[in-house]
Parts: sequence; structure tokens; C-alpha cells
Amino acid sequence: MDPYVHDWLNLLVRWAHFVFGVAWIGASFYFVWLNNTLRPPDPPREGVEGELWAVHGGGYYRVSKHDPRMPAVPEPLHWFKWEAYLTFLTGFALLVVVYWLRPETFLVGGSPMGLSPGAGIAVSAATLGLGWLGYHGLCLALEQRPRALAAIGSALIVGVSWGLSELLAPRAAWLHVGAMLGTCMAANVLFVIIPGQKAMVAATAAGRPVDVRYGKRAALRSLHNNYLTLPVLCVMISNHFPMAYGHAWSWLLLAGLFVAGAAIRHWVNLHERGVSAHALLPAAALGI
Repeated sequence: MDPYVHDWLNLLVRWAHFVFGVAWIGASFYFVWLNNTLRPPDPPREGVEGELWAVHGGGYYRVSKHDPRMPAVPEPLHWFKWEAYLTFLTGFALLVVVYWLRPETFLVGGSPMGLSPGAGIAVSAATLGLGWLGYHGLCLALEQRPRALAAIGSALIVGVSWGLSELLAPRAAWLHVGAMLGTCMAANVLFVIIPGQKAMVAATAAGRPVDVRYGKRAALRSLHNNYLTLPVLCVMISNHFPMAYGHAWSWLLLAGLFVAGAAIRHWVNLHERGVSAHALLPAAALGI
């Protein structure tokens, strides 16, 4: 491919990925904040789990969260899914443009194992697919044991980080850890969160009891996406900093930044719920 055309593709696809990512993360952060901030209505209102008042753009907004076992489906009902899908599609396109179209430069150039371009592309694709399958299977096996799930999942991320640092070019190794986690986040929306919401809406429309398991499973995956957001964003900007991805222990550095990012997000979640965790934020900053 002509280098000039390649650079324009890189710019335009990266721009689109950034825009859709902002939309997805903004919506995700807003709904997490909403759930953390809702309070029981006073006086109590039947079917309303929580509500809040907000001011923005010169007006007052009253937001209510209703029990999923509603007598009918409200219309119009707005869904939030295309932000996630388009973030993944543009991210995958960017992966192809940067790493697959020029594998000898960015994907396997400087690879410790000396992989061929074809082998590097195979590792790249397998990281995304097997990463999702492994994560999804782990969630299904341990969804009733969230602490064990978090511990084993974190250990596997560190293991993948080390493995990719031995196979791919340093910059590509970091990026593919983030791409794997971003794939899991988008797949959570496609395969778990949205199907759960569709099942809830279908049950309401048919007048059947709503199976709360779907909601609980979707809520768990949404929580995972929430904690993964800051680490994935760190990886997204890491290509500007060879001091980080080019470090001799880059995989361990990446693991430390992931822990710090998740800790910062945890502090935000606790703070929004009115729970004090004063030591967590400075501890994460000192860790960085």
C-alpha cells in the first residue's frame, strides 16, 4: 500500500475510533455514576427503586430507575449499544491498518522470538478471540465468586502481558493486551448485556415474570467494563511513550499501571456511593 494512503487511513480510522470510544466511555461512566448516586424516593413510589435531580444546560432533570418487573414496556425505549460496537469495529480496523498491513514494522519488528509476519498476525488474531473465550468461560464458572474471578482474571492478564512481550514487538505487545480487553468489553455488550436486556423487555411485553438472573449477569459484566476502562485507555495512549512499552520489564510495568487504574476507578465508584476510602487514591498515585 502507498505510504501516503496508509497514513491517511491511520489518521481517519484512529479519529473515528477515538470519537466512538469517547461516546461509549461517556455513556458508561454516566450510567455507573447514575446507579451509584440514585437514592430511594421520598416519599416512596411504587415501582421506583431510586431517583435523583440534576441540573445541566439551563434546566432541571429528574431521573428515576424503575423495577424491571414493569407492567408494560415504556415507549420510546432508548438503547445504548452502538457506541460499543462502533468502538470495537473501528479499533479492529485500526489494528489491521497499523499492525496487519505493515506487520514487519510494528507487529514483529524487534520481536524477541523473531516471528514471521504471518505468525505475528496469527498471534494477534488469537489474542483477541481466545482472550474473549477464556474470559467468558471464567465468568460463567466463577460468576458467584467475584473475588476469585477478579484474582484469577488479573493473574491471566499479567500472564498474557508477559507472553506477548516475548512474542511481539514491544509496542504491539502492550497494544494487544489493551485490544484483548477492549474486545472483551465490547463482547460483554454484544453477547451478555444486550441479550439480557432484550430478554427483560421481551418478558415485560409478554406479561411474563422477569428472570432477574439476566439483569445480575449484565450488571456484573458492566462492572467489569467499568474497571477495565482506565487501564485500556492507558494502553491506547501508550504508543507515544517508548520509555514504558520499551522497558525491559514492560509486562510488569503494564500490570502495575493496570492495578493503579483499577484502584482509581474503585475509589471513584466508592466516592459516588458516599463511601469513604481516603487512602485508596493517594496509594494508587504513589503506586504509579
